[in-house]
Amino acid sequence: MKKALSVFLVFLLLVGVLAGCGPDRDTESNAADDQNTNNSGEEVEKPDKLVVWVNDEEKQKEALEQIFNKYTEETGIEIEMVAVNMLDQIQNLSLDGPAGKGPDVFFQPHDRIGDIVLQGLADPIDLGDVEGDYSKTAISAVTYDGEIYGAPLVVETYGMFYNKDRVSEAPKTFEELQKIADEQTNASNEEYGFLMEAANLYFVWPFFASNGAYIFKRGDDGSYDTNDIGLANEGAKKAGEIVKNWFDQGQIPVGITPDIMNGLFKDGKVSVVINGPWMAREYEEALGESLGISILPEIDGNVGKSFVGVKSWMLSAYSKNKEWAVDFMKFITNKENSLTYFEVAGEMPANEAALTDPLVTDDPIVGPFAEQIQYGEPMPSVPEMQQVWEPANKALELLSNGEDTGVLDEAVEQIKANIIASGGGQ
Repeated sequence: MKKALSVFLVFLLLVGVLAGCGPDRDTESNAADDQNTNNSGEEVEKPDKLVVWVNDEEKQKEALEQIFNKYTEETGIEIEMVAVNMLDQIQNLSLDGPAGKGPDVFFQPHDRIGDIVLQGLADPIDLGDVEGDYSKTAISAVTYDGEIYGAPLVVETYGMFYNKDRVSEAPKTFEELQKIADEQTNASNEEYGFLMEAANLYFVWPFFASNGAYIFKRGDDGSYDTNDIGLANEGAKKAGEIVKNWFDQGQIPVGITPDIMNGLFKDGKVSVVINGPWMAREYEEALGESLGISILPEIDGNVGKSFVGVKSWMLSAYSKNKEWAVDFMKFITNKENSLTYFEVAGEMPANEAALTDPLVTDDPIVGPFAEQIQYGEPMPSVPEMQQVWEPANKALELLSNGEDTGVLDEAVEQIKANIIASGGGQ
């Protein structure tokens, strides 16, 4: 009896030790706990309320209200949802945060993270054992200076649309795409084999990246060397020649705009375009069952590397409920809630299990874009990225007007000058 009692006491001790070594919270199973813990392992009292700034868009708010209500049901914490346009949130937070009127959590695209951190408006977060639940691209996007600053909710990229009445299937390689452009372009009749916004770095990036160009050199720890710019290296020059050739041959009209491209494609005068899922419904209304959607073609044996944008929940540096705010961020980005958001708001989830769920992958419109995500790369999140767009796009515009690829060297010099003038690149 005495031996049995000893064994029982040892068992209780082991249970206690194991419980103490466990993760602070498991997002899906522990959301109803009464206490959270901080980094020191101290229990943190549950707040009555968390304030969350959401983007002011009706479908997004509808989806989030459902998810927020579930969190309240499971924890008892009220969620005060405040609609603030995503692009206005930073300026508002810089004013409201110090005054104690800001949110605990706010919502931002990842390419603004560097600027947000420099302003001291957000704190890094520890996603713990759920970090691996998000796509690697999404985690990479929200990582700045080696720390994670967001719980990713949405990923977005672009792909290829094609008109089945003009091509039986999507081109699988760049060579096939170029052949369509060569054989089906009749500019005098406003008919084109292939169109894209080729004077926009965002869209032509697959041709640059696949040839070895880079914007800022990235280290193994995910940090960017903003003094090392790869937009005029050998690979960039090769991509620049491709872009220049499209315009020189009249295969893409000089001065092409989204309206021109979309109008021609919807009128059935273009075989293939590169664009984002935001145009899918409009294209479908115009082309019906003739519309096909695909990932980008392979360039030198690899699928074109598109830019990926990530929108994530960020922790306000002024929040007084940081542990519960992070718990909330994990909860609303878990698989179940990410799929709810996808079904209602229509945006692709950053949660890997949700992104690869048949609900997403079997969607004839969204599925190809979800697949393309795995081949993409996030835009740099450093503040210096804001100094890249204008010089780079100007260089592409000059290429479209017949200038040689020396304009890429000039663009890089202008980017460096802009970075220095802005106080960056130290």
